[in-house]
Order: sequence, then C-alpha cells, then structure tokens
Amino acid sequence: MAKRIIYPIYQLGNPQMRFFRPPFTMTLVRPGKEQPPDTVQFRIPMEITKFDVRNYLETIYSVPVAAVRTRIQYCTNKKRNHLNQRVKRPDYKVAYVQLVFNWVQAQQQTFQFPDIFPETEKKYEEGTAEEMQEKFMEDERQRQKPDPRRGGVTEWFGL
Repeated sequence: MAKRIIYPIYQLGNPQMRFFRPPFTMTLVRPGKEQPPDTVQFRIPMEITKFDVRNYLETIYSVPVAAVRTRIQYCTNKKRNHLNQRVKRPDYKVAYVQLVFNWVQAQQQTFQFPDIFPETEKKYEEGTAEEMQEKFMEDERQRQKPDPRRGGVTEWFGL
C-alpha cells in the first residue's frame, strides 16, 4: 500500500484479520473525451499506485482488470483570492482502467453511465403561428384590463 495502514496489535489467540479496507477513495468520473466502452476513468489520490488500483477493484468489487494506466492532472494557479494572492487547486491523479475480455463467453465487459436525467419529450400545442399569436394577444388584453374590485382607482394608489 502507498499509505501506512495501522492494524490492531496481534495478540496470541486472536483471529486473523479477514477484511481489506484501504484508507483511500476512488471516484468514478465521466470522461471528458469519448472513451472505449471497456475503459473506466477514476479520480484517485496522488499516493496510490497502479497496483493499488488493481488490488482495490479486484479485491473489494471483484471486477476483473486487464490494464491500469495513470496520469497526473496538474491544476492551474491562475485564480486569485480577495487579497490578490494566487490560489492553486490541488493536483490529482487520473486512472484509466481497462476491463477484461471474457474469452469463455466471448464477450467484452463494458461500463455505461446511467442516464439519471432523461430528456422529456416537448409537447407543442397544435395550431398555426397566427392562432398562437391571437391567443397571446387575448391573454395580454385580459391581463391589462382594470380590476373591477378597485372601483376605478388606478394602480398607482395600490400597495
């Protein structure tokens, strides 16, 4: 592991540790450029190596991994705060994980982001442009008609 993991002190007779819980997180990110369907992009901390990514996915999630490629994304320091000091966002590492081709079933494992906000069909009103304009003008006339409850007093005296 890249970071030092502190395990509880072993005492004679205690059971062996049977879980794998690394002290980091991996964030699944939608790629900016189009990727092949068998490639998944993660944002990971700088301390993690390719081998840690592979172990994490295979041990915890049982995802077979073919290859892991990483790169470091350097962030800009062009922004300035209220004291005109340069502010730099921290750099992060990006991991591209390629999923394994299953030769037994002759199929490629793929990942597709779910469509959380599907596009709804826009329903247009039937009619021509003249009918829509006439309806709009009628609504405007109705809106600009004076309120009969005011008794002829203008809007200027209203609250």
